[in-house]
Amino acid sequence: MSTYAVAHMHSVEIGPAIVEYLQKIDATLAPFGGRFVVHGGPVEVVEGHWDGHLIVIEFATRATARAWYDSPAYREILSLRTEHSVSDVILVDTVSSDHRATDVLAAPAGSAEAGQ
Repeated sequence: MSTYAVAHMHSVEIGPAIVEYLQKIDATLAPFGGRFVVHGGPVEVVEGHWDGHLIVIEFATRATARAWYDSPAYREILSLRTEHSVSDVILVDTVSSDHRATDVLAAPAGSAEAGQ
């Protein structure tokens, strides 16, 4: 199953560092087969409040996503983003095509799948 690297960027200080980060990130993704699925853009808020930007990058596996995040090439540019933005970043796996909402009820108590 695929894994997504998901970033909710709450605020971004657009300037030379962020421009450099954007210019270099694609080269860090290529060796790991990462591809942008969502990269900012307008959102339609249908419930609650939303601020910032959403970025979603798809990888073939969790191991590949983690290898990209920990790679020397990405680590070299990471501070360009972290020093000029406030973000939450997670890695999350997709579910199988036959997944149903009630499947999370069968997950062990305390697991992420059980909503803990």
